[in-house]
Amino acid sequence: MKLSALQENFSQGLSIVGRGVSNRTTLPVTQNVLLSTENGQLKLTATNLEIAISTWIGAQIEQEGSITVPARLLTEFINSLPQERIDINMQEDPLGLNIECARFEAQINGITAEDFPPIPNVDTGAIGKISSDIFSKAVSHIAFVAATEDSRPVLTGVKVEITGKKFTLAAADGFRLAVYNGELVESISEDVSFIIPAKTLQEINRLANNQSSPVEFTVTPSKSQVLFRLDNIEIVSQLIQGTFPNYKTLIPDQYEVIKEKLEKTIEEINNDIAAKEITQEEGNTKLKEADAKLKKNTRITVKTDDFLRATKTAAIFARDGSGIVRINTTEGNLSIASRAEEIGENQGEIDAKIEGYSSRIAFNSKYLMDVIEILGDGEVSLQTNGDDNPGVLRPINNSQNIEYVHIIMPMFVQW
Repeated sequence: MKLSALQENFSQGLSIVGRGVSNRTTLPVTQNVLLSTENGQLKLTATNLEIAISTWIGAQIEQEGSITVPARLLTEFINSLPQERIDINMQEDPLGLNIECARFEAQINGITAEDFPPIPNVDTGAIGKISSDIFSKAVSHIAFVAATEDSRPVLTGVKVEITGKKFTLAAADGFRLAVYNGELVESISEDVSFIIPAKTLQEINRLANNQSSPVEFTVTPSKSQVLFRLDNIEIVSQLIQGTFPNYKTLIPDQYEVIKEKLEKTIEEINNDIAAKEITQEEGNTKLKEADAKLKKNTRITVKTDDFLRATKTAAIFARDGSGIVRINTTEGNLSIASRAEEIGENQGEIDAKIEGYSSRIAFNSKYLMDVIEILGDGEVSLQTNGDDNPGVLRPINNSQNIEYVHIIMPMFVQW
C-alpha cells in the first residue's frame, strides 16, 4: 500500500473511527485501526466487536493494500503533524507503515489485515430513513434513560418499534421510563422491532451532529445487526437479544381520561344505589374508593425554565440528603424543597396551574433534572396519582413539537 492524504482529512477520519476502538487486551488487534484502499479512497475501520465504525477519506492511491496499526499511537502522531500532505508507505518486513509529513517521519509496526475481525455485511433487511434532526431529538430524549449496568442487558438498550412511517423509541432503567414517538422520512419496507445498545445510538448521534441528509439504517432479517449510513460513514452494531419490558402498561392514562373515567364510575355507583342494585353500604364503600382515586389525580403545569431552576436549587441541599427533592402543590403554586439534617434545608416556589386536588411527591433530584433539562422551552406537565405512584412528565407548547412521555418512580419519604 502506498498513498498520500491531507493531514486534516486523516486526523478527522481517525477521530471518527476512534470511538469504535476496543479497550480490551484479550484481542490486541481490536486496539488497532484498519487502513485499506477502496474505490480510490483510504478506508479507516475500527471495532470493539459490538460496534464497527468505518469512514472514507480522499487520497491519492499509488498502490493498493491494507494493514492494521495501533489506533492510539497513529492518532496521536497524525494529530501532532502540520497540516500538510502525508505520504504513507506500507513495509512488508517488518510489517508496518512508513509515514512522512514535511520534515517528520515515523515507522509504526502493524498487524496483518487478515487478523482484523471481519465486519459484517448488512446488505439485506428492512431499510428506513429518518431525518437527522428528528434522530438527534429522539436519541437525546431517550438514550440517557437506559441502564448503564449489565445486570439486565436488555435495559442497557433502547427498544425500537417501527410500523409504516411511525417509530417509537423506549428506554428504562428500573427507576424511570422514557418513550418518544416520531416519523420516518418514508414508510419502512417492513415493520420491525429490535433492541439497540443505547451507547450505539449516542455514538451515531455524535457522528451525525452536523449532518443535513437523513440517517439511513438497515436491520438484518435475523434482527441480530443493524447498519447505519451517514455522510461518508458506516456504523454496524450488534443488537441486544432478549425481551424488553412491556412498557406500554406502565404509562397511565392522561389526566382528563382518568378524571372522566372516575366521574363516570361515581355516577354509575349512584345510579346503582338509586336503583337498589347494590345496598347503600356497598355503594358508600365503592364511592369512597372512587373518590379517593379522584382526589389523587392531579396535573401540574409549569414553565420548564422555572421548574429547572427551582429543581437545581433544591438539588444543592439534596446532595447531602439522599438526593431527594420534595414537591408540594398549593393553590397556584408549586413548592420544591429539600433538606439535609447536617446542612440545612431549602424551599422554592414557582407559579403553577393546578388541575385536580393538592398533591405531594418526592423524586430523585438527578432523575428530575435529567428530563427537565432536555425538554427545552415551553411548559411541562407533571401528572401525579398520590405520593406512592410514579410521576409522569410531558412537554407542552414546546417549540420542538415532540410527542414524549417520561415516567419517574417516586422516593418514599417521611412528610
